[in-house]
Amino acid sequence: MNVIERSWYKPKSLLTYLLLPLSALFWLISSYRRWRFKSGRSQVFKAHVPVIIVGNIGIGGNGKTPFVLWLVPYLQELGLKVAVISRGYGSCAPEYPYLVSHASTVKEAGDEPFLLASRLHCPVVIGANRQASCDYIKQNCDVDVIVSDDGLQHYSMHRDLELCIVDSQRRFGNGCLLPAGPLRELPSRLSEVDLVIENGGQTKLSYQLHNSGIYSVKNKQSCDDYQNSGVAVSAIGNPQRFESSLQAYGIELNDCVHFRDHHAYSFEDFSKYADSTIFMTEKDAVKCQAFCKDNWYYLRVDAKPSEALKSRLKQLLIQKEIYHGV
Repeated sequence: MNVIERSWYKPKSLLTYLLLPLSALFWLISSYRRWRFKSGRSQVFKAHVPVIIVGNIGIGGNGKTPFVLWLVPYLQELGLKVAVISRGYGSCAPEYPYLVSHASTVKEAGDEPFLLASRLHCPVVIGANRQASCDYIKQNCDVDVIVSDDGLQHYSMHRDLELCIVDSQRRFGNGCLLPAGPLRELPSRLSEVDLVIENGGQTKLSYQLHNSGIYSVKNKQSCDDYQNSGVAVSAIGNPQRFESSLQAYGIELNDCVHFRDHHAYSFEDFSKYADSTIFMTEKDAVKCQAFCKDNWYYLRVDAKPSEALKSRLKQLLIQKEIYHGV
């Protein structure tokens, strides 16, 4: 994190107040843009199947991806055929929209879409133009519902269900909009979404991130014979949560190395720790498999929603006529 990003999760400082005029400008522009879509002055496109948004009002590290990794199989268990769309931040695909496949590289797909495609048995399509992605799915995929990984603020896209993820630890930081704070929209926006879901915490509508084991970066196989001390390396929005999870798993951390979210790793990034055991997240691991060593590992985590959350979500799916029950 840079100086500004670190200030977001501390009490308001001089830097915060210096940036507030820019936050006011951000609010004016984003509010005007949203008003245009809600008033019908700007066109909203509607996909051929229902769209479920999994998003947030802040930036980075809220836990959307683990929830999408749970949500898609859940919808499939209900008998729905699912596709996922994502902006594909950091991707360099040969064309857009781009269908991420097992032949795709992390560079082409971006880290999160690559991870989604490797874990999920459904089409994953990336592109900044979400209408083009939905049209691609209509022409090439037989699906009943589209899950949008992020896109809560993409108001040109009609959505049938809005799910907003909130990090129970960091919440809304200092409560300010960008760039004085981490928010893209004010917390009042939560009153308009269909479901506010807490990542961690004790609310009824929440999920916990459960450690599912240590895996080899090289072959993605579960491991039991790793050295239980090493260096934590991450390029994610909330590295402290990851590091706490490693420690809870009994791993002693000799050092913690942070890169910017979505950092494109190279072997040189690890030169200082050439002989150390490396622990990283699964999102980091997919970018390092091509040059990793045998003693590099990742901690796999999986979202475990509360029964209350699953029950409420199913009710909403029926109410919105996305799922018709059995």
